[in-house]
Amino acid sequence: MQEFEMIAKTLEGLEEVLAQELTELGANNIEKGRRMVAFTGDKRMMYKANFCLRTAIRILKPISHFTATNPDEVYEQVKAIPWENYMGTAQTFAVDEVVFSNEFRHSKFVAYRVKDAIADYFMEREGKRPGVRVVGPDMLVNIHIAETKCTLSLDASGESLHRRGYRQEALEAPLNEVLAAGIILMTGWRGETDFIDPMCGSGTLPIEAALIARNIAPGVFRQGYAFEHWPDFDADLLDEIYNDDSNEREFTHHIYGYDNNPRAIEVATRNVKAAGLSKCITLNVQPFQAFEQPAEKAIIVTNPPYGERISAPDLLGLYQMIGERLKHAFAGGNAWILSYRDECFDQIGLKPTKKIPLMNGALECQLRQYELFEGKYKQFREEGEKLDKAPEQRPASKGKRKEFASREGRKQFFTQGEGRKEFTPRGEKEGFAPRREKRFAPDDKEGKRKFPPREGRKPYEKKFEKKEFKPRSGESYPERKRREAREKGEQQ
Repeated sequence: MQEFEMIAKTLEGLEEVLAQELTELGANNIEKGRRMVAFTGDKRMMYKANFCLRTAIRILKPISHFTATNPDEVYEQVKAIPWENYMGTAQTFAVDEVVFSNEFRHSKFVAYRVKDAIADYFMEREGKRPGVRVVGPDMLVNIHIAETKCTLSLDASGESLHRRGYRQEALEAPLNEVLAAGIILMTGWRGETDFIDPMCGSGTLPIEAALIARNIAPGVFRQGYAFEHWPDFDADLLDEIYNDDSNEREFTHHIYGYDNNPRAIEVATRNVKAAGLSKCITLNVQPFQAFEQPAEKAIIVTNPPYGERISAPDLLGLYQMIGERLKHAFAGGNAWILSYRDECFDQIGLKPTKKIPLMNGALECQLRQYELFEGKYKQFREEGEKLDKAPEQRPASKGKRKEFASREGRKQFFTQGEGRKEFTPRGEKEGFAPRREKRFAPDDKEGKRKFPPREGRKPYEKKFEKKEFKPRSGESYPERKRREAREKGEQQ
């Protein structure tokens, strides 16, 4: 099959994870951009990208690249495309626009011109036009404009890929499935330990974790894709991809979801059953205050309330409690927390080892990692353990330092002379001029500088003559302001 260009759209901050997914899927010519990753592949790759990618929102297939400075030029370029190769008059279509340009001030008008171009093309060719349907069209056309560069694409996904199909019901402000999967993939967890979400809400994180642990493609729950309405749709190829479960694996650990809201656990339970993952996930009503040390090694990934879309009676107290529970009931564990406010993170009272910026809707959030150690921190370090700092937290290197097992070792190192550096006169070093000879007091016979006693010293005095200010011709504004300020001060 022939390869062609494709674009996978994603959320800001998940580009690296999506690129890694595409690499594992076998895509070619992968290039990361802002909220997107470009790649190439054949029809099979396009079907697999829609079916298997966890962090993609939609897959686009570009069919035309051109430049334009106004909507009329866009109209002419779109009308020149042979649209009979992509759709017919019996189908419905809609236009989606993404515009970042100073030349195009009204993005909706650009979408209207694209719609008119497609409709006029069929009217002139066949005497009738395809219908326009905003919700659930057969063909979704995407126009992307960056300044004067335009890309016209066909949307191969249709409904956003974050709508997996297993969610039967949701509470207020549920976590986006694509973001949930991206967070879990960022942690590096693939099912090697137990997984715990102590604030699971409607169960998005536990369900996505189970799909990752068992390597079940997220597309198994979807009802359909937009490419199924294309003239070259291959139903047998899609069935082959859908029925291939050879990459699925067993999950020998367990996933736990807790919440203090019984209603949330009811909703999460229905969603877990719809996904067919009840054997992997256990849900219980339990507040975070009652969290106990897990019997098995586990990872915590959670998304507490931010005080924006979901409020809490005592938000800062909630985060303080989270830090206290992690410190005392999760020793030796690894916790990842997604939140929005710095003051909330500060209340946790633990030093993060990683800070990853992510967008949760319109909120600029952070995903922070906390590695919890057992016992005292000093003992933890003496045993040779250390916490990995995030790249942005590492200070600039000042050269290699000598490492010591203890303070006594450091003291012994320097007192025995091993840590002393041999002095080299400045004049003998390459690239330095000889240092001037030091001047000493006449009574200094040992080569040491002598100072008179503190009592006998005279204070340093220097008299300044006060000169009258005489303004020059062409006095600048700053000079004038300074002069006026001085004159005002003298008058007072």
